[in-house]
Amino acid sequence: MAAPPGPTEYSKERWFPLKRKLSWLGLLPFTLYILAFLGVPTLLAIGSGFVDADGSFTLGNFSVYENPVIWKTFGSSSLIGLLTALIGAVLGALVCWALTGVRSDGPLRRSMDAAASVLAQFGGVMLAFAFIATMGAQSILRVWLRDTWGIDIYGEGVWLYQLPGLILPYLYFQIPLMVITFLPAIERLRPQWVESSATLGANRWQYWRHIGFPVLAPSFLGALLLLFANSFSSYATAAALISQGAQIVPLQIRAALIGETGASVANTAGVLALGMILVMAVVMVLYSLLMRRAARWQQ
Repeated sequence: MAAPPGPTEYSKERWFPLKRKLSWLGLLPFTLYILAFLGVPTLLAIGSGFVDADGSFTLGNFSVYENPVIWKTFGSSSLIGLLTALIGAVLGALVCWALTGVRSDGPLRRSMDAAASVLAQFGGVMLAFAFIATMGAQSILRVWLRDTWGIDIYGEGVWLYQLPGLILPYLYFQIPLMVITFLPAIERLRPQWVESSATLGANRWQYWRHIGFPVLAPSFLGALLLLFANSFSSYATAAALISQGAQIVPLQIRAALIGETGASVANTAGVLALGMILVMAVVMVLYSLLMRRAARWQQ
């Protein structure tokens, strides 16, 4: 017959349920921070799209979507986001594959991890200034190529200050973000899978076709969606480079907020923000589904 539990066992049995009930308190400060600096401003921005200049409820601000220019800006934002996401995902995946050939605790790997972590967060006005100083109209690179080799990288127009000029600056932080996101997935490819496929007579291409690519596909697509969302919502770099015009949605929102035609135009910024949030919500739902599928191979 088993001995009755002692006082220590009783105290543990009474403490563990209480500990599970109070564990959510650890998330309370972070939750309050998110609500104060992200949730509330988002709700206020969206809510401004449902009121007119007098503060009365209205759906008239949604008439902004009848303007073809607005749809063009959404298309431009989607195009820049998709293009930089594809290029960044492919180049970042190649960097990840190269990093698997070095020691995980070596100096090269630690340096690359540190550089990717820093560069993935390097954006905004600092990034725009770096590209203006390096590749701008009177930059070091353009003057050197023009005076030394007779090559003008711009020709008739300075494309850096136009919509195509966002591609290179965006790739500057898209590729490191891909490295951070996708490298853990590649490292989880088990060597035993290669050995087993070789034992069964499969060559390298057959291994990647039937094992490697299917396993990595959810993680790669999820990282691609994350890069698209990162590029689609970027504002500061584009605002610093493109001083005139509103070719993408964040700049269109800025134009609505600083417009000189009254509060009714400013209220359309909330409607445009709602459109961006809907796009981001769809992307994040797809990202969550892909990460859930990828988690099957990461256990």
